[in-house]
Amino acid sequence: MKRILVPTDFSEHAEKALKAAALIAKITKCELFILHLLEIPNQMNDAITGGNGIPEETLFFKKANEKLQKTKDQPYLAGISVHASVQYERAFSGILAFNKKNKIDLIVMGSHGTSGIEELLLGSNTEKVVRLSEIPVLVIKKEVGELKFKNMVFASDFSPETKKPFTKMRDFAAIFEANLFLVFICTPNSFKTTLDAEKIMNKFIKNYDIQNYSLHIFNDTNIENGIVNFSKTIDADLIGLCTHGRTGLAHFFTGSISEDLVNHVTKPIITFKI
Repeated sequence: MKRILVPTDFSEHAEKALKAAALIAKITKCELFILHLLEIPNQMNDAITGGNGIPEETLFFKKANEKLQKTKDQPYLAGISVHASVQYERAFSGILAFNKKNKIDLIVMGSHGTSGIEELLLGSNTEKVVRLSEIPVLVIKKEVGELKFKNMVFASDFSPETKKPFTKMRDFAAIFEANLFLVFICTPNSFKTTLDAEKIMNKFIKNYDIQNYSLHIFNDTNIENGIVNFSKTIDADLIGLCTHGRTGLAHFFTGSISEDLVNHVTKPIITFKI
């Protein structure tokens, strides 16, 4: 891992994500990219693309750059190679385009995790990035302190298509020398016997060179509750999930579990595209 991106809207939630990214960057000696995206009203597009700056556009850009410079100068970023930029584009599409152009390895984002109409307005960009990103997305919900990722959960059905995401999860856990808890959630709608689940997990893990891991089977009413409740039992610091690019759903999920967890769980969540 060499490059980390933190999209920012200068909110409290974005700053929490930036602090987490800074701690990871110091551990991994990564470059850190901070990106602010301005969504310009349609009537301004012609003026911008035609090279004719207008007062509103100029003011927005100037203010954003001033805020970004203040952000870049924060003490917790000292000693890190930091790049900051302002661009005109829709938030989620701008983030994905920036990733490809700059070969980003990890996105770190804040999420409000609210409910109702606020969730729709404030959480949608994070959800879209989680759903569509080709690279891992780490979602930070609260102040992470010293970022002691000692206990990490990886919830999966351990099918062959999850091998690539799991490899990335294993490598991320190795950065922090974390304990990795692999969990198979069984529910009334996706039931497997203990023997069958154990067989699947043992077959999956035997192909990996991995330290500090354990296998677990957890029963609950649904997948989301199972992940949340299991994570509480082992005092998890981070939850890892797989997503499909088409729908954002993990292979064995019956609902929009990845997005729901991003919105409602306070623990950091990292997602990997299948």
